[in-house]
Amino acid sequence: MPSWKLVSGLCIGFLGSLVAVAGIGYAMVSVPNEENAAALSQNNVYYWADGSRMVAAGSGTNRQNVTIERIPMAMRDAVISAENKTFYDDSGVDPMGIARALANMARGGDTQGGSTITQQFVKNTYLSQEQTLSRKFKEMFISVKVGTKLSKDEILQGYLNTSYYGRGAYGIQAAAQTYYGKDADRLTPSECAFLAALLKGPTYYDPAGNDGIDPAATKEANRKRSEDRWGWILEQMHNDDKLTDEQYQQAISKYPEPQGRKATKGMTGQIGYLVDTAKKYVLNHSNISEKQFDQGGYQIKTTFEKEKVEAMAKAVKKVEKEKLDPKKRELDRHVQFGAASVKPNDGAIVALYGGAGYEKGHFNNNADTSGVPVGSTWKPFVLAAAMQDGTYRSDGPLSPLSKYNGNDDLKVRKPDGTYYLRKDNSVFRQQNESDHPWGYITLRKAMEQSVNTPFVQLGVDVGMARVRDVAERSGILDQSMVQELNPSFALGTSTPSAIRMADAYATFAAAGKQAAPYSVTSVKWNGQEIKGFQKPRVTRAMPENVANNITDVLENVIQNGTGKKALALGRKAAGKTGTTDENKSAWFVGYTKQLSTSVAMFREDPKSARLLSMNGTAGEQSIHGGDVPTQVWTEYMKAALDGEPDLGFPPAEKIGTIQDALGAPTPKPTPSEQPSETPSETPSATPSETTPTSPSPSPSDTCGFFGCEEDGGQDNGGQNNGGTDGGITAPPTGPSETADDGGTNRGSDNGGIFGGPNG
Repeated sequence: MPSWKLVSGLCIGFLGSLVAVAGIGYAMVSVPNEENAAALSQNNVYYWADGSRMVAAGSGTNRQNVTIERIPMAMRDAVISAENKTFYDDSGVDPMGIARALANMARGGDTQGGSTITQQFVKNTYLSQEQTLSRKFKEMFISVKVGTKLSKDEILQGYLNTSYYGRGAYGIQAAAQTYYGKDADRLTPSECAFLAALLKGPTYYDPAGNDGIDPAATKEANRKRSEDRWGWILEQMHNDDKLTDEQYQQAISKYPEPQGRKATKGMTGQIGYLVDTAKKYVLNHSNISEKQFDQGGYQIKTTFEKEKVEAMAKAVKKVEKEKLDPKKRELDRHVQFGAASVKPNDGAIVALYGGAGYEKGHFNNNADTSGVPVGSTWKPFVLAAAMQDGTYRSDGPLSPLSKYNGNDDLKVRKPDGTYYLRKDNSVFRQQNESDHPWGYITLRKAMEQSVNTPFVQLGVDVGMARVRDVAERSGILDQSMVQELNPSFALGTSTPSAIRMADAYATFAAAGKQAAPYSVTSVKWNGQEIKGFQKPRVTRAMPENVANNITDVLENVIQNGTGKKALALGRKAAGKTGTTDENKSAWFVGYTKQLSTSVAMFREDPKSARLLSMNGTAGEQSIHGGDVPTQVWTEYMKAALDGEPDLGFPPAEKIGTIQDALGAPTPKPTPSEQPSETPSETPSATPSETTPTSPSPSPSDTCGFFGCEEDGGQDNGGQNNGGTDGGITAPPTGPSETADDGGTNRGSDNGGIFGGPNG
């Protein structure tokens, strides 16, 4: 047994060593300087796909330190009441917070624990944001030294000058200008509480939303979080006697609405949207936080090709100039476009159109947003599911030459043989745009003319869950698809982004191979490569012949159907038009073997973000996917593919069995003099499949339990091509499925995705 002298000596030696280590640690660290932090802030530099410089953007110019006298007392009080009530009395170190960090580390968790304002100032100016034990100990030593070398006002000034408030704003002065367009010393107590709330995490507390970075950071969710914390901070200030009763009541009476996002230097034209897309991709595919990223020093090489980006913007502007006159026509106001172009079998986003530009006050990236229903461009996923899995009525995969009832006012049959009912228990009847008596038509013909009723019944027979699976494997994000899989799901009530629609159709172009869309090929920090930005893996999404048959059917849409305006491209192409209820959105998604491109057109109320009808826009009774969107697509693809060979598509081999009259009640007789689609189809068995010689009627306003139908009658064929371009409205149940909800979730992003929205 060791003697008590030995034990005592060892204890004294151990404690002495700790004191020595602490003394050395204390001596070796230096006091942080907010000026140094400002000097270290840099821009991020973005590059085009060919390696040439696109733009430099970051916090380097959005930072300005101010003295404590220019920081309102209300701002100081708000931060202290919310984050560190004992600030003026404590030593600057929170022992319990460090203890929690050690306990978390022991349990295998992160080392994040509570920190004082002093510790936060140290972290802002001196340390990386990584959560490690060594960083915590270094933070503790520096904080202790800061507490002995700087006054409390100097520490508070430093903290407020170096904190990140979101939107690229570092420091209270930059935050005041960014959110309220005024100097910091003119902020009201209510505005101070709002800015103090941002320090909790601007990604989640900026009411403008950041769902491109995290799907949970929607405008609605962020607004609620912001208002809750703003109110709580004011309450804490009142409880701490920093606000009188009268001041509190005045401050809490109205939420201090911040200004919208602003364009920063260089973020003009499409550059802002390209940077937005690339930034979201980086944040969603790395451990880099938004705060770290906005501190700068990163070099980001993108997939964007300058010539194609410029060609896409030029195509939109040309068609806008030809078709729209917002100064003379009220219904031409608030029209927006979103577009994206993706390489099949690769996933690289080579071009996008996000909107009019940051400098025009348009900050939503229309290429990477959710909220715009895709309409009949969804039908290829329904047909692909039938070709792959068949229906509960079939003996196997279905041929596109199988027939379904295409008549208007069709009762939709459930698998158990009963019919879908309205809420009042009357039988629901699916509408087409016109009452043209199509009779039993092949699925190929139904796609060509975008007739709704065959695809609604087909979707039910295949199973909407299978349709969802095919769409998801093709590249559509689950969160952009409506959750209630009722018959309207087959007609495009879902709201994928333009990027995701282009990528999903690229799966057809690549003979069933899928690659997730990506916008960044490499990221460096101060010259050092950051891992994790290799190309996405290419996977098999569907059998090759299923994809090739879809392509064959969609080629026919352009050659003989609602997409005829795309014939002006002058090369082999496949695509599908889409129009939604009340003309609130119109789409064209099409591809060649080299490039898949989607174009969306819609009107949006700038205040409520709700989609508006385009009936009457461009002086037309209605806008369809085969009209303006197809024109934009064709103009862009001409330029993007200039000089490229026409590769055509691989031949489609026969698939499935041809089965007639599946899943529909007996049709009414139709004129027998109209020719059949194929020689094997006799007139008596196959009612009319040609278009009427008289103009198609105007869109039907009839709504059923599963929605209204507005298929684009006269779309790209005038009176001699009574094609329909299937529009839909979701059922009244489930607000997330209504077309009217379309624009409310638009942020930045699916949507984005894509890396969020981007990914």
